[in-house]
Amino acid sequence: MTLIILLFTIGLILLAAEVLVPGGILGIAGGVALFAGCVVSFIRLGASGGLIAVVIAMLAAFVVFYIQFRVLPKTRIGKRFFLKREITATSTALQDSARDLIGKAALSATVLSPSGYVTIDGKRYEAVSQSGQIASGTELEVIDANHFQLTVRTKT
Repeated sequence: MTLIILLFTIGLILLAAEVLVPGGILGIAGGVALFAGCVVSFIRLGASGGLIAVVIAMLAAFVVFYIQFRVLPKTRIGKRFFLKREITATSTALQDSARDLIGKAALSATVLSPSGYVTIDGKRYEAVSQSGQIASGTELEVIDANHFQLTVRTKT
C-alpha cells in the first residue's frame, strides 16, 4: 500500500511541476508514475482495488489540473507563469522586388550583430551584416536579398 501511495504522490508532484518546467518530460513521468501505481494496485489489491485506484488517480489528476489552470493563474505567483497577451504579428517573405534593392544605400536602424534592421527609402527591413557587428546609424550597401532578409556591408 505504501508503494501505491508513493507512486501516486510522485506522479501528482511531477504533474504539478510541469507548469514550472514546460516541455512535457515531467508530465509524462508523472503520468507513468500514476499508471505504475494503478498497475501495482491491480496486482496487490485485485480488480476492485485497482479500479478504485484508477478512479482516485483520475480524480487527483483532475484536481491538480484544475488548480494549475483555474486557480494558479489568478494568484500573484501564478500570474508570472501564464501569458496574458498573444503575439499577433506575422512574418512575410520579401517580394521579388527585394532584388531591386541590391546596390541601394541603406542606413542601419539598429546595431547589426550580425542581424538587425536597416532603413531604405524610409522603409524598415531585416538585414544581416556580411562583416560582423555594425553600429546603429552606419551607412550601408545592400549586396544580396533572399526570401526573408537583406545582406548588407559597410559602404565603401
